[in-house]
Amino acid sequence: MPMMVELIGNYQARAKQALDQRLPAADLHPCALHQAMRYAVLGGGKRIRPVLVYLSGAAVGAAPDTLDGPACAVEFIHAYSLIHDDLPAMDNDDLRHGQPTCHKAFGEALAILAGDALQALAFQVLGQDDAMVADPATRLRMLGVLAQAAGSRGMVGGQAIDLAAVGQELGLAELENMHIHKTGALIRASVLLGALSQPKVEPAVLEQLDHYAKCIGLAFQIRDDILDVIGDAATLGKTTGADRALNKPTYPTLLGLDGAREHARMLHEEALASVQALGPEAEPLRWIASYIVERAY
Repeated sequence: MPMMVELIGNYQARAKQALDQRLPAADLHPCALHQAMRYAVLGGGKRIRPVLVYLSGAAVGAAPDTLDGPACAVEFIHAYSLIHDDLPAMDNDDLRHGQPTCHKAFGEALAILAGDALQALAFQVLGQDDAMVADPATRLRMLGVLAQAAGSRGMVGGQAIDLAAVGQELGLAELENMHIHKTGALIRASVLLGALSQPKVEPAVLEQLDHYAKCIGLAFQIRDDILDVIGDAATLGKTTGADRALNKPTYPTLLGLDGAREHARMLHEEALASVQALGPEAEPLRWIASYIVERAY
């Protein structure tokens, strides 16, 4: 356990350094825009998605230097999505990572532009990072994986489904479909981009990792829903009870807290089974799957 915690911490630190290097400098014109971008990306967070890039890449033998670009790309997309999700037109949140949300700190207009710029930067990094060893065809495939995960068939589509579902009663299949897109798509992309950084990765291994990522993506959202009920703002670094206030469908409202916990446990077991054949190299992936369903923030 201590070894795994140290490994994850090292990857989180590596990701933060790589993000800092790839973000525009705070004193580069237009300064306010670049300051807002850096505020949103470097202000905190668990870096789960970049860590998954590093862990899946390591599981198939990819070198860490080749993973920095993909790790930054997914985190830039994630940060942009949080900026936009927090806006008054969306979730209207005032707190993120224990500090004022980007639109509270910089104003709504600049926050929107910061999100737009981070989305563009994600694809610039993935397309141009010199350390990536992917051949042109694989790099194009990676760009496609991230674009689909971020767009109307992924994260943005999931957010649209979420907005339409406010005040509605959803069944389990409908709720899971929403979160497969909204939360799960970018987590799956993180795992796939890491694996695709190894040129010789086998298609069967990609399928195993993709199913693993699908399971932990749903488990991650279930845990988020649970923490929105039982957590506190000081620990989580964001406002709690927001889903209830907005009358959004969640796993606890549909299944109850115990039912939601059991569903997360089943997804965790399915995720572990998906990577069983990968051997000891996938042990960190197994560990982080456990962390996702047990985390307190």
